[in-house]
Amino acid sequence: MKPSLAALTRRLLLVTLASVGLSFQAWPAAWTLATDLRVDSQGVLLSDVVKTEPALPPIRLADAPEVGKILFLSRARILAELQTVAPELTTSNWAGAAQIRITRRLRRLDEVELLATLTDTLQAEFVRDRGQLELKLTRPWPGVSIPDEPFTLKLTDHPASGVTARSLLRFELRGERELFGTWTVSADAKVWREVWVARSPLTRNTSVRDADLVRERRDVLTLFQPLAHVVPEEDACELSENVAAGSPIYARMLRVRPVIRRGKLVDALIRDGALNISVRVEALDDGAPGQQVRVRNLKSKREFRGKVQDEQTVIVPL
Repeated sequence: MKPSLAALTRRLLLVTLASVGLSFQAWPAAWTLATDLRVDSQGVLLSDVVKTEPALPPIRLADAPEVGKILFLSRARILAELQTVAPELTTSNWAGAAQIRITRRLRRLDEVELLATLTDTLQAEFVRDRGQLELKLTRPWPGVSIPDEPFTLKLTDHPASGVTARSLLRFELRGERELFGTWTVSADAKVWREVWVARSPLTRNTSVRDADLVRERRDVLTLFQPLAHVVPEEDACELSENVAAGSPIYARMLRVRPVIRRGKLVDALIRDGALNISVRVEALDDGAPGQQVRVRNLKSKREFRGKVQDEQTVIVPL
């Protein structure tokens, strides 16, 4: 048969006392019951409601009251609990109040702490490596009382697209054993990131290596197009359009640098099985290796398409 909870508690108590060389007679004959006590979610402990030297064991007498509620614990109830779990500790020699008033230990959650917690949660779950999130509430946070215990913040409602320039955020705060509460706030957000920007006006066909670019810290939530991945020393890419000074470099603004330009004369290599025929043609499009371009036969003026092989050759399959 398994030992009861009371038996296990008593056994643990005896072992604890023996380890520190104390006996039940080591405590004063009279126990003074506190009049007012604040506890956390772990519950009401004997060592808290009765103060002695040395301290009494941390025997759990009752559940902690809910936040905002009061629990009154009488001597009779304390004795009844002790009679079950540690009868050696029961005594009739009490001093102090006839009952103890017990509430939860609380603290104030101010705007600074709330913003920091919200920012950390949104950064980890949504922004990640897109940049550094900056959050500001649109209305002052009045502060709320919460249990003085560690907590976690969980978002229960947020924009489907993640963090936006203005978001309505619904969240809950939860401790180890209970829900502290649910709140909703409106917040303005910025996500700061270093991006490539044109320092001066740039013209179409300028290579990235020759472009006058600089890194600037920008709020990427205000940029509604994908940014380009720029390697400044790279010569294989160029601008596909004119770019104004101060403009971020978007992905659409870059293209692989063509090796064949429109109007250039190149060789069209026409293949038919083992037969290869080379014809001089005019390129009608810009093209990089692997891209399809239109070309025109200089004699017949016929147009057809081919794949760019290098700066001098276009492959035309039959």
